[in-house]
Amino acid sequence: MPTSTRNDRLKESLAQSSEITITVKGRKSGRSISIPVWFVWESDKLNLLPVQGSDTQWYKNVLKNPKMRIESKGAEGEFKAAPISDSKQVSAIADQFRRKYGASDVKKYYSKLDVAILAEPQ
Repeated sequence: MPTSTRNDRLKESLAQSSEITITVKGRKSGRSISIPVWFVWESDKLNLLPVQGSDTQWYKNVLKNPKMRIESKGAEGEFKAAPISDSKQVSAIADQFRRKYGASDVKKYYSKLDVAILAEPQ
C-alpha cells in the first residue's frame, strides 16, 4: 500500500479513536514494548501524556530511542517522539486531555503531569 494511503488511513483512524497502541524500544532490553495509551491528535501531530509523568517507563524509553510505532484500529505508522518538559506546554496538553477524556478521568489516571510527548509522523 502506498505510504500516502497508509497515512490517510491512520489519520482517519486517529480522528475516530480514543486509544492507540504505541510500540517503543526498551532502553535496556532493546525489545519492542507495546502499550495502549490515550492521545490527542492535533495538526497532524500526536500529543501524549505519560500517566506517571517522567516516571513512566515508556517515556524513559523514548528519551533513549525516540522512534515509536503507532497503531490504531489496524492502521499504523512510524513516529518520532520529542519530549516536552516546559510546564506551560505540558499544562496545555493536559487541558486537551481533559477536554477529550473528561477532567475527572484525567485526574483519576494521571498521577504526575510534569512531561508530555509530541510525536510526529516519519
